[in-house]
Amino acid sequence: MTNMIASSIDRIDYEESGTGPTVIFVPGSCSTGAAWRPVIAALGGQFRCVTTSLPGYGGTAERRSPIDPPVLREVEVVEHVVRRAVDSRDVPVHLVGHSFGGLVGLAMALSGTARLASLTILEAPLPGVLQACDEPEAYRAFRDMTDRYFAAYRAGQPAAIAVMIDFYGSAGTFASWPRRLQDHVVTTTPVNILDWNSAYGFQPAPTVLQKIQVPTQVVCGGLSHPAVRRGNELVSIHLPNASYSAIRDARHFMLGTHPDEVAYFVARHVNEHTPHRSP
Repeated sequence: MTNMIASSIDRIDYEESGTGPTVIFVPGSCSTGAAWRPVIAALGGQFRCVTTSLPGYGGTAERRSPIDPPVLREVEVVEHVVRRAVDSRDVPVHLVGHSFGGLVGLAMALSGTARLASLTILEAPLPGVLQACDEPEAYRAFRDMTDRYFAAYRAGQPAAIAVMIDFYGSAGTFASWPRRLQDHVVTTTPVNILDWNSAYGFQPAPTVLQKIQVPTQVVCGGLSHPAVRRGNELVSIHLPNASYSAIRDARHFMLGTHPDEVAYFVARHVNEHTPHRSP
């Protein structure tokens, strides 16, 4: 069922399909809920799957401003999606976020504004966590990338965002994509820069992360950038109820390249944390 939430905070993408435990899938930067279709197909109808888009993507309105606290508006979007999905029932949901959607999922768990049965984080960008945990080398890898990316954008280079895409997917990734996909990503550049402002501003200290009690699994690509993996490893270390796994031959764009493996981890975690279901 495709729909749109006309909420007090304007338009929000909302789509759901299937039956069973409710799993809310949050996409990353430059994406919409459609990015989850290969994974949802691989899940084979086990769950009630709800997708959305974050601010500025798809049909979800952009409401962020430079004076907003980091990740506030993104969390508000997911809160409204959860509220719509549970329809006033006191039922916990399973939250799954990829990339920037994983960071929003972590912020959502920290806020405690929705009942979460479990959380799955797939390669969140966590420069703020790296900084808070005193990991200067990994933090500098992110900062060098975004400095080059933003400088190229300010200089008027149309494909400035290729710097970020290649950081995540390895050199030449952007050039290998079909022109239609390249054009789509390029058009999202101003929104993506707002995403990075949120990511750098989100700096929970280890003592803050330790307050998150939601059962969490963190999954990375085994071939992903070391700085990306390190930030996610730190989350799994400091959350009191978390695990870390890697998809051996995957990189960041695993929703499209490794949907079966992603579906396996999602299904295992959701079933493990749903009463009367087998892992």
